[in-house]
Amino acid sequence: MAYEGYRLIHFARDGRVVTATVDAPPINIITLELYAELARLSEELAADPDALVFVLKSADPDFFLAHFDVGAILTFPTDTPATREAWDRNAYHVMCERFRTMDKVTIAQIEGRVGGGGSEISMSFDMRFGVKGKTIVNQMEVPLGILPGGTGTQRMPRLIGRHRAIEVILGGIDLDAETAEAWGYLNRAMAADEIGPYVAALANRIASFPEEAVRLTKQSINSADKPLHDGLADESYLFQQLTRTASGQRNMAKFLTIGGQTREGELKVAELSGQLGEA
Repeated sequence: MAYEGYRLIHFARDGRVVTATVDAPPINIITLELYAELARLSEELAADPDALVFVLKSADPDFFLAHFDVGAILTFPTDTPATREAWDRNAYHVMCERFRTMDKVTIAQIEGRVGGGGSEISMSFDMRFGVKGKTIVNQMEVPLGILPGGTGTQRMPRLIGRHRAIEVILGGIDLDAETAEAWGYLNRAMAADEIGPYVAALANRIASFPEEAVRLTKQSINSADKPLHDGLADESYLFQQLTRTASGQRNMAKFLTIGGQTREGELKVAELSGQLGEA
């Protein structure tokens, strides 16, 4: 898939890793145009049979995704009463859920500020990495008299806990990278010169493993949202599927051949596992 016709997002592909870089000066505000491109990207990525890992980053070192365009929100219709609707009638919610549930691993490389709707997109990704002393998270909606309406009030409590989400959202405070890491918003907060190489290495490592295992394991992890017994049933079913794949049989046998289940091999099992990539 070529990912053509985008003006504000640039793409690169390295095998099964797709990287998208947002370049929407001056500060990567999610205008209606950028939103349309991000939504289209989510659809094309979900349908891309060759993509296994996706990395989203920014061309601006100070801003990842600032927030949704407040000027655009001011044009939203207000002359009729608010209505309660199914979640999938909200296109922004659908886009975020698509990133969360697609059979690709999604990584947000957040090197600058992320706020509002940009934070909501980021929270829908599988992993988020930030930069110490640089990455800042801010949900600025309540000070504006609204609320995070693009999944934020639902995702943030699930990530960092209800009490902390209330501090961040209702306080409208800046959440620094170190605190965001400690609270679980970020996987890791890293030095500026470390984040790019680390994310690239992690993306390529995951992409080197059997694609059935990566895709079905993400599906199984997503089942943790269900009641425990339902999630366990899904896990057992998906495990059985993977033991029947040629790649699973091959890599388990290779693991034993290269030193798995030996004292020396198990002392460096992560390094050993890195030798099991298909590439």
